[in-house]
Amino acid sequence: MSEDALTPVDVRDCYGEPSVLARDKVMPRLDGHARAFIARSPFVVLGTADADGRQDVSPRGDPPGFVRVLGERTLALPDRPGNRRIDSLANVASQPNVALLFIVPGFDDTLRVNGRARISRDPDLLASLAVDGKPALSALVVEVEEVFMHCAKAFIRSRLWKPDAQQNRREFPSLGRIIADQVAGVDAAAADVAIDENYRTELY
Repeated sequence: MSEDALTPVDVRDCYGEPSVLARDKVMPRLDGHARAFIARSPFVVLGTADADGRQDVSPRGDPPGFVRVLGERTLALPDRPGNRRIDSLANVASQPNVALLFIVPGFDDTLRVNGRARISRDPDLLASLAVDGKPALSALVVEVEEVFMHCAKAFIRSRLWKPDAQQNRREFPSLGRIIADQVAGVDAAAADVAIDENYRTELY
């Protein structure tokens, strides 16, 4: 640890105490507002860590309401075909603590849910999470421990949803080009073709 590294006490001293509103808004269950937010959300960021504390963050998206609320303290997050790295699932298999950040397009507020997850292969659950007739490959069943709304400051500062803040993707290298620059022996054009084909045929 460097000499200028701050301890938890140092950090608290720098920032002071949270307001009563910020401190007391945390709930141990999914109330009506949290359920309604999740039902609107087509996108969630999943945070996990392995047994040694190495962390990973993964985006997950589907039609709004794809995360299924099973009860006031339980929800299910479907897993779809991907790159088979299974970073998040491998982490949960060894260390169950997870964090979820739900985002709704056009909303500056977000919803945070923290809890403990397990991987389910229950056929009935996976079928209930189907899209286009294709069941989920597995599901993370999360036992909820903390739920709270997160304020809008980050989205206001970033102007994320503002039309004039949108950037032209063509001004940045394609994913295939980036991978080719980072991995020896990869052909950028072929990689772009393969990525596009995967997007068209293997979303579900």
